[in-house]
Amino acid sequence: MVKLAFGSFGDSFSVGSLKAYLAEFIATLLFVFAGVGSAIAYGKLTADAALDPAGLVAVAVAHAFALFVGVSIAANISGGHLNPAVTFGLAVGGNITILTAIFYWIAQCFGSIVACLLLQFVTNGLSVPAHGVVSGMTAVEGMVMEIVITFALVYTVYATAADPKKGSLGTIAPIAIGFIVGANILAAGPFSGGSMNPARSFGPAVVSGNLSGNWIYWVGPLIGGGLAGLIYGDIFIGSYSSVPVSGDYA
Repeated sequence: MVKLAFGSFGDSFSVGSLKAYLAEFIATLLFVFAGVGSAIAYGKLTADAALDPAGLVAVAVAHAFALFVGVSIAANISGGHLNPAVTFGLAVGGNITILTAIFYWIAQCFGSIVACLLLQFVTNGLSVPAHGVVSGMTAVEGMVMEIVITFALVYTVYATAADPKKGSLGTIAPIAIGFIVGANILAAGPFSGGSMNPARSFGPAVVSGNLSGNWIYWVGPLIGGGLAGLIYGDIFIGSYSSVPVSGDYA
């Protein structure tokens, strides 16, 4: 059963909430800067050659490391979402209000855009690669790929960070979250790009001016994240108390 709660403007504009939005902005900026930057750097080092297996591994590892750090540095302030799909999945499970989630989305997307603008500036105008479905694959197939891998990501978030019965497992949550993102990029990168994160795809799309197909990286991850929140919340957690004012992943 969906446990969405709208929330109040008072809570969403409290000092703690404003700090959480800033934390999401900074952490997402740093994550996207390192993740997108790794793809730009690889293209530069290989004379803009197409991404080969070694490049895919390098980009996957960079994203895994960057997300591990991003979640770690924001966890105590905002919960370390860095991803609208994670925020939506947690809202579906009743861990964050809709109103606060919207401001998280704004902070995450703005952080991604600023990161890509900074990358374009410091690399002397090199192009920022935007996500896109590989030739020969349909948009629907790409969307389903994003649904599956984002489900895996948000399910991992619930199991290691949002489950009240996680115990000491919660201490390794950033590592597990980083690992599943790296693994999913290795699996889905050559097909859909392996985004799992609307903000991660939105920033490069805006800065590069290539918004065609960007809907795939919103619809797919949001469906996958919502399903993970619904399934893990209802089947494994069971029932929630009212939305907490603060907490590990709120």
